[in-house]
Formats: sequence, C-alpha cells, structure tokens
Amino acid sequence: MQLEHAINFISKRRTRLGINLRKYIKFLLLLLFTIFIFWFFGRNLNWQEVGESLGKANFLYLLAGGLVICFGYFIRSVRWKVILAPITETSLRELFATTTVGFTAVFLVGRMGELVRPMWLPMRDKRVRPSAALVTLGIERIFDLAALTCLFGISLLLLDAPLGREVEFANFKIIGVVMLIGTAIGFVALYFYQKYAPTIIPFIQRLTDRKFIPGKIRSVIVSLMTQLAASLQILKDWREVLWVSFWTVLLWLGITFSTWFTTLAFGLPFSFSHSVFVMGFAAVSSIVPTPGGAAGAFHAATAGALIFMNVPTEEAAAVSIAMHLVYFAPAVVFGLYYFFHGDISVERFKSLLSSEPDVKEIEPEVQNPKSEVGIESSN
Repeated sequence: MQLEHAINFISKRRTRLGINLRKYIKFLLLLLFTIFIFWFFGRNLNWQEVGESLGKANFLYLLAGGLVICFGYFIRSVRWKVILAPITETSLRELFATTTVGFTAVFLVGRMGELVRPMWLPMRDKRVRPSAALVTLGIERIFDLAALTCLFGISLLLLDAPLGREVEFANFKIIGVVMLIGTAIGFVALYFYQKYAPTIIPFIQRLTDRKFIPGKIRSVIVSLMTQLAASLQILKDWREVLWVSFWTVLLWLGITFSTWFTTLAFGLPFSFSHSVFVMGFAAVSSIVPTPGGAAGAFHAATAGALIFMNVPTEEAAAVSIAMHLVYFAPAVVFGLYYFFHGDISVERFKSLLSSEPDVKEIEPEVQNPKSEVGIESSN
C-alpha cells in the first residue's frame, strides 16, 4: 500500500513538473516574441523624437483618459452582474475587485491572465461556480466583439479617407459593411442556439460519445455548451438584452473617448470617428498573447493605424506608448490597492497565474441539459 502511494505521489509530481515546464517554455517563447515585436517596432525609430513627443503630451488629457478607463471597470462589473443574473446572484463589490485584479493579470502576463477572473471570483463569492464565471466571460466577449465591430464598421462608413489613402479606404468601407452584416448573423445564430439547446446538446453528447474522444474532453465540451446555453438565457428576455447591450455600448464609447483624449493630448486633429478607427486596431492587437497586455503588438498595431492616418512615425510611436499606459496602468493601481488591503496575496496571485481550469471545476452539476439550461421543450 505504501509503495502504491509512493508511486502515485511520484507520478503526480512528474505530471506537475511537466505542466510547469511547458508553461515556462510557453512564457519564454511569448517573451521572446514580444522582444522581437518591440525590436521590429522600434528598429527605425528616432527615439529622441519619440521622447520629445511624449514630453509635450498634455497630462490632463491623459489623466482624463485614465479616469474614463477606471469608470470602465465599474461598467464591466455591472454588466458582468447582469450576465450572471440568470445563473446566480452576485456581489457588485466582488465583481469590481475581480475585474480589476483580472486586468492587472492581463497587464502582467497578457491574455492568459484572463483566466484569473473566473477562478478568482468563486473564491470571493461562493455563490458563483467557476464554470459559470468562465462561460460568462465568453458572453462578454460576444457582446464586446459585436459592439466593437459595429462601432468600427460604422466609423469606416462615415470616416473620410486620409489624403493619399483613398483606394485602400474604399476597401475598408466594404469591410465595414461585411462586419455589420456578420454581427447580425452571429446574434441570430446565438438566439437559435439558446432556443434549441435542449436538442443540440444531447446531439453533441451522442456525437462525442466515441472511444477516441477522451471522457474528460467530452465532459468539458458538454458542460461549456450547457453553461453557454444557460448564460444565453438573457436573449430570451429583451430587457436583459437591452441592459447588457446598453452597458456594452457605454463601455466601448468610454474606451473610444479615452482613445480620443489620448490623441488630443498630442494635439492630433482627430474626430471621434478617427478615434474609433485607431481603437479598433488597438483592441484587435490586444488579443495577441504576449506579456504586458499585448505589449509590442499593441504598439505596432496602434502606431500602424496612426501612420495610416498620416501621423508622423515618431509621433505615432509616442501616442501608442501613452495609449497603452492609459489603457492598462489603472488596472495596476487597483491591483496594488487590493494587494495592500489584504484582499490579494502574492502566493495566491502566482498560483492563479500558473494554474489552469481543472475539468472538475467545469463539470456540470446536473447531467440533464434540459433541466440545467432551464429551457422548456415547448420553446
């Protein structure tokens, strides 16, 4: 018996060491990728001119942009509460704390840090299951993508082409129309998914009931689909859809204003539509999983959008650096606040950053999809 325990212990240790080694290698590769992007971004820049542009920036505009981002954390928390409402009651205070700590993690390690939010919230609010928190992040991304796509598409249709960019911008306008149509189709597909989930989920269960599909993977797929269907119940209630849409639009309008304030800080003659155009490139680049909140990729994409708008190269680089700080620095301030107030410890934060969702955390409590999703067959 002791020998068996020893063998199991050694096996578990080897598994953990293997997982940690893969994570360290992944982080090292992402770090090297970030260094490469920074090198590519700054290889031909005159850094003295970049520094001079940063020094001339109007601090009050940058401060205003940062304050709008701070208010955005509150908006995200309220929206998260609305999305979680069909599943469980939550505390707005805990949602706000989790949101800010999560963005601190994103700033430190990139998009991998988003896993901190669905793992951190259940520890602060026991009413929330990790699976529910994880799937509602997906709902957030759906509404975020829809709002960003609509704003970006409309800006492409309304924005006048920069001097000398008329041909390229004509193609952008076509892209804008396609993005708006794609958003509408996507929401229609989600509506039909939640409506027919009691039929779709059992079909996926039967489809994945194959010997070559591991049981854990099948369980995760079914659980996530079930939780997604439960979260999408907001699509059945037009009031909840309106509230989530309202907070999402307000959030992205705020981010756009923050972007606009940052460009005004450098004296750029940009309109609100120009800011949406730049923000779109910045937002897309932020999904690149590099440490430091997509550092490097964010700067390259943002500067590229500004250069396309005929902003001088060095000034575009300075604006991208300032914009990255305006977007992400407030999260670090809140993270430090919760750290010094004892709400977060270095050990717990490191464990969350280095961990991955366990299959046990997202296994469904109820095996009958119809009862868990809460959709009647008559629907």
